[in-house]
Amino acid sequence: MQSLFDSWTPPLATISMLLVTAVIYARGFRRLHRQMPVRFPNWRLTAFMAGIATLLVAIASPLEEFDDQLLQVHMTQHLILMLIAPTLLLAGAPTIVFVRAMPPGLAKLLLGPAMRSRVVCRLFAWLTEPIVCWLAFAAAFWIWHLPGFFQLALRSERWHVVEHGCFFVTALMFWYPVIQPWPSVARWPRWSMIPYLLLADGQNTILAALFMFSDRLIYPFYATVPRVAGFTPLGDQIVAGAIMWVPGSLFYLVPGALIMFRMLAPRDLAPVRRENLRPNLAGQVPSLPHL
Repeated sequence: MQSLFDSWTPPLATISMLLVTAVIYARGFRRLHRQMPVRFPNWRLTAFMAGIATLLVAIASPLEEFDDQLLQVHMTQHLILMLIAPTLLLAGAPTIVFVRAMPPGLAKLLLGPAMRSRVVCRLFAWLTEPIVCWLAFAAAFWIWHLPGFFQLALRSERWHVVEHGCFFVTALMFWYPVIQPWPSVARWPRWSMIPYLLLADGQNTILAALFMFSDRLIYPFYATVPRVAGFTPLGDQIVAGAIMWVPGSLFYLVPGALIMFRMLAPRDLAPVRRENLRPNLAGQVPSLPHL
C-alpha cells in the first residue's frame, strides 16, 4: 500500500483547472451575493467549493492509485462523480455565477447570440428534460459497469478518463431537474421527482446486489492485481456492493423524502418575490439577470 502512495504523481493540470474554476466562481458569486443576498446566500458558495473539493478527492488524489487495485475504491470514485460532486456543484447555481464572473461586455459578446438563439435554447431545454436526463444517466451507469467496458477503462487511462467524464456529465444532467439550480424552469410537477429518484435507486440497488450476492467475480481484472489490505477479490467485491447499496441509496432516498415532506408541509400564502425571472421562448429558458 505504501508503494502505491509513493508512486502517486499529483495531476497538476487537473488540480490547476479545478482551482481556477473555484476562483472564477468565487469572483462571480461575490458580485451576485452583493446584488441578491437572498437568492445567493453563502451556503451556495460553500456547496460549490465542497463540490470542487470532492472532485479533487475523486480524480486528483492518491485515491486514483487504488481504483485499479480495489473495486471498493473504484465504486467510491463513482459515487463521488455521480452523486456527491454534481449535487454540490449544482446547488451553487454555477451557470449564472460564471456568467456574472465575466466582464459585462465580454459576456454579452460571447453569450448574447447563444442566449438569443432558438436552436441553443431548444437544445438546452431538451438536454434538461427529465426523461432525457434519466435515460442518459441510466445508459452511462449500465454501459460503463458492463464487464467489458469497465475492464477496458481499468486497462486504458484514456478510456478511464472517458468513463469518468460520462459519469460526471450525465450525473449533472440527472440532478438538474431535482436540484433546479437558479435560474431554472420546472417542466415536470415536483412530485414526479420522487419516482424519478426511486427508479434511479432501483438500478443502483440491482447492481449493488449483484456485487454482494454473486459467487463469482464480475470483473476478473481484480483477480490479477496484488492484494491490498488483505482483501480477497470476492471480499472486495462484497464491500464495493455494500458501499453502493447503503450510502448510494441514501443519496436517492433522502432527496426524495425531503421533496415529499415539503409537498406535505403547509404552504406559505405570502406572495413570492420574483427576481429577474422573465422567461423567453414560451417559458423554456429563463433570461439572465442584467449584466
